[in-house]
Amino acid sequence: MNQEELKKKIHEVMEQHKVGTLATVKDNKPHTRYMTFWNDDEFTFYTPTNRETHKADEIEANPHVHILLGYEGDGYGDTYLEVEGQAKIREDQEIKDKLWNDHMDRWFDGKEDPEYVVLEILPESIRYMNQGQDTPERLDM
Repeated sequence: MNQEELKKKIHEVMEQHKVGTLATVKDNKPHTRYMTFWNDDEFTFYTPTNRETHKADEIEANPHVHILLGYEGDGYGDTYLEVEGQAKIREDQEIKDKLWNDHMDRWFDGKEDPEYVVLEILPESIRYMNQGQDTPERLDM
């Protein structure tokens, strides 16, 4: 598939799947957890977190992360993405306001809570997986 078709397919997975895994590195070992992801019109991923979490500390020490997104169902032919990128912690209120929703009330005291931060993941590559013989396909950023 050409690059434009690949970008469209990647966006479809990003729009259909909001929960995935985020892996960070600590002491040269991966640490993975489930996260909820939002994306912009490009390929940047955003996920809210508390500044006092292990993942925030790990990202400050090593910004290289890996995301798995998609792959629901019986496991046969389920399309998913493998994303390699770099994360940074965003504290600006504009991005916090954009991602805020009422489900986050259980973790934060509102969108102005100083512990509420957003992880911004800028992909370096995205692999489109498990969609027939032509995959994996890789989009380099």
